[in-house]
Amino acid sequence: MSSTAVDHSPLSAGAPQSVRRGRRSNPWLTLTAVAFGLFMVGLDGSVVSIANPEIGRDLNASTADLQWVTNSYLLALAAALILGGKLGDRFGRRTYYLIGVAGFTAASVAIGLAGSIEGVIAFRAVQGFFGALLMPNTLGMLRAVFPPKKFGMAVGIWAMVSSVSTALGPIVGGLLVEHVSWESVFYINAPIGVIALVFSALVLPQSKNSTGHHRFDIPGVVLLALGLLAVVFGVVKGETWGWTSAGTLGTIAAGIVILLAFGWYETRVEHPLLPMRMFRSPALTIGTIITAVNFFVLLGVIFFVMLYLQNVRGFTPVEAGVRTLPLSLASVVASPIGAALTGRFGARLSMPLGMALQAAASFWMLTWDAHSSYGVLWPPFIALGLGVGMVMAASSDAIVGNAPVKDAGVAGGLQATSLQIGGALGTSVLVSLISSRVGSTLHGELTAAGVPAPVAQGLAEAKDAVAMGVSPVSGDMPDRLRAAVVEGSGQAFMNGAHSAVLVTGVLCVVGAVLAAVGVRRTAQAPAPH
Repeated sequence: MSSTAVDHSPLSAGAPQSVRRGRRSNPWLTLTAVAFGLFMVGLDGSVVSIANPEIGRDLNASTADLQWVTNSYLLALAAALILGGKLGDRFGRRTYYLIGVAGFTAASVAIGLAGSIEGVIAFRAVQGFFGALLMPNTLGMLRAVFPPKKFGMAVGIWAMVSSVSTALGPIVGGLLVEHVSWESVFYINAPIGVIALVFSALVLPQSKNSTGHHRFDIPGVVLLALGLLAVVFGVVKGETWGWTSAGTLGTIAAGIVILLAFGWYETRVEHPLLPMRMFRSPALTIGTIITAVNFFVLLGVIFFVMLYLQNVRGFTPVEAGVRTLPLSLASVVASPIGAALTGRFGARLSMPLGMALQAAASFWMLTWDAHSSYGVLWPPFIALGLGVGMVMAASSDAIVGNAPVKDAGVAGGLQATSLQIGGALGTSVLVSLISSRVGSTLHGELTAAGVPAPVAQGLAEAKDAVAMGVSPVSGDMPDRLRAAVVEGSGQAFMNGAHSAVLVTGVLCVVGAVLAAVGVRRTAQAPAPH
């Protein structure tokens, strides 16, 4: 019979025992400690997009190289998240959290010192692997130390830290890139990581499963890593290869087949890496799906909103980041509210409500144009922030709160995996959709803006730049022609953005219905002793 053991052993023999036990048994100190590591990972995930252009200029990197700065991290992270949670469950969540923080910090410094684009890409993969050890064990430790009645609020604060760190990334990254260097975007993890290590070593209790000695599920680890790698690789390359190309469809299909084989294998081993019994809980299963949708919308929308604000509207990275502050502030408010609503009424209320708010935000963005005032821009930022924060708290509670305590780390890894895959899909699919729509409307929008048809025909070749919000103007263009090109290009980009938000809005409506119909309020597992 498996159980979760919490070790309150002293850090040093000389400390008074009552003080030691009080410090290591305090769940709020545990929450504070894991928040440092979570903040570091969340901040890093969103600052890199701001640093990429400067990395490209400094290291003479191609666009494909810069894609791999993001993709190598994403692939390593996605492939190892559930493994990280399982290692923590079996050998000690505190141990693997600390290993993750130390490795992530060291890899961050190594990226800044690398001096070549190949080194940056390699250390980003290392950073992703250690992030996979860190992230799932944050939720695993919270599940082990908080009683069920307080777990929802703890998850709300956890979600708030994650949302705020992600949303602050563009502001922090913009300031560092503009006033220090792109390397400082990674060096900033060093002081955060050191504080996290020292504080965590002092206050975190050890928690793991008492399952006795048994073989670790190595075949399961290999199958899951290969399957996730294939799916995520197919997704991130879909934009380049084409979504209907044999390479894209074949890679994703191969990943799905491997994941199905993984699921079949896991039902036939005594101690599986990912216990399939967890999916008997409708709340956990739907929570996993909604988590993916949540980050599909969040990361996909933030990506093209930043393109819109910086490239179409001409704001600097810092100015763009400041204008998205309502999203950050709304997520701060929404996470504890979502946790409180989930605790009182269950995820069946808070999860559909959060999805409905995101749908409203998406449909509101259909009113944007290339010259919209800020009064039109900020309301959907608030609705999106409220929706994301609420869904984050509700889905975390649905996934980790409905898993057995002994599988808390695995459940945290499952949530983090669905989050990463959803985010990868959101960015890749929506960028591809914008690019396709821009390609089909650019010529017409240029001519409608006053660009002569022969010139518009030549500029149509620049559709990839326009899909990033960049107008294909040159220094020798007459002012009148330049203004027309900027106007037509901006309108073509908005056509693509409108197609993207229409897709996210429909997805959110479907998610809201799925959560409302499929989730029932269930009693949580008893608190660990």
